[in-house]
Amino acid sequence: MPELPEVETVCQGLNQLCSGKIINGGEILLPRTLAYPTSTEEFLMHIADVTFDEWQRRGKYLLGKLVKKSGENGGWLGVHLRMTGQLLWLNQHEPLQTHTRLRVFCGEGKELRFVDIRTFGKVWLVPPNQTPEMIITGLQKLGPEPFSKEFSLDYLMGKLKTRQRNIKTLLLDQEIVAGLGNIYADEVLFKSGILPTTMAKKLSREKLERLRIAIIDVLKTAIEKGGTTFSDFRGVTGINGNYGGSAWVYGRTGELCRVCGTPIQRLKLGGRSTHFCPQCQN
Repeated sequence: MPELPEVETVCQGLNQLCSGKIINGGEILLPRTLAYPTSTEEFLMHIADVTFDEWQRRGKYLLGKLVKKSGENGGWLGVHLRMTGQLLWLNQHEPLQTHTRLRVFCGEGKELRFVDIRTFGKVWLVPPNQTPEMIITGLQKLGPEPFSKEFSLDYLMGKLKTRQRNIKTLLLDQEIVAGLGNIYADEVLFKSGILPTTMAKKLSREKLERLRIAIIDVLKTAIEKGGTTFSDFRGVTGINGNYGGSAWVYGRTGELCRVCGTPIQRLKLGGRSTHFCPQCQN
């Protein structure tokens, strides 16, 4: 599933390529892709003759602000890529990918195309008289962004100091920190020298600060590299992410640790594959 760096990479690409573009129509090839409204006719009516203003990211959600010709608020286009979703900025004449689910037609023969193999991804059209949080209810449950001032050491201590669960599982909880997923949870635990099986309440203030800093540093590095492509992720122009080639532990089972030379191990925690170095993490 695309995580914060992948979604941020898409967000930056959308701002570069489609901000200021007028929407002049669309096509819904898989109606259940629409989370709101569920009516394809209503969705297409609302997106006609509005302009993409700017895109924002909140956790793993993408939010495109829309503006009417009059300059008034035109609502929002919300997208969650889920497992295999891709947003691609393409020429309209390009052949449709097999798993194309939704198309948004723009000027100059361009379109924003939503492609999704597993069909778990969702798209919302937030009306002008509503906020994104009112329609996309998952936004209400998100914890702070890792780069925000709210994501402080005191905040992290308050969330974790009494939790009798392993730290890896808790890092995947979007109500604790928004945007972190399986790949980068493994990476930040390696960078902070913490075993993924460690109970959260046993982590000292010093280790929690190392963890907080590692979360910020790893995510920034991954964004600079355009995210990670292990299977389906692509940027808006179809380019793969480059972080995977420099990953510390994720996807490197049996390979030697880049720091100490110990073979990387893998185990299952909460049904998720977890990678770590038994020497560097304790």
